[in-house]
Amino acid sequence: MEPFPRVFTLEEAHQVLETLRPVVSRMVEARDRILGLRPSLEPLMEKAGGNGGSKNASEILEALDVIRRAIETIQTQGVLVKDVNTGLIDFPSHREGRVVLLCWRHGEERIEYWHELDAGFQGRQPL
Repeated sequence: MEPFPRVFTLEEAHQVLETLRPVVSRMVEARDRILGLRPSLEPLMEKAGGNGGSKNASEILEALDVIRRAIETIQTQGVLVKDVNTGLIDFPSHREGRVVLLCWRHGEERIEYWHELDAGFQGRQPL
């Protein structure tokens, strides 16, 4: 039995990547919006109980919802979200008779790396 709901060939991973590329872009952009609003978070949290929130709170909640929906969309395809900050996703795949992860990060043109299940990004190796 496979440890993942879906296992991809490299070709299948590239096909799915084309549909997920804009989803990952939206996720990373939403994360960047949250970081841009971060300096205003502390005073916002102190005041939120008294005045019901602010425009920044609405923007942060919207950005968090974009991230949540992106993660759900990606996971629905059988792809693993490894790092929201960098848009890092992994596609379970077979290599030499074992399950490995094809690794792609936002901004990369194609899937060009893989790693063992326990190796993570640091253990990426060229295909």
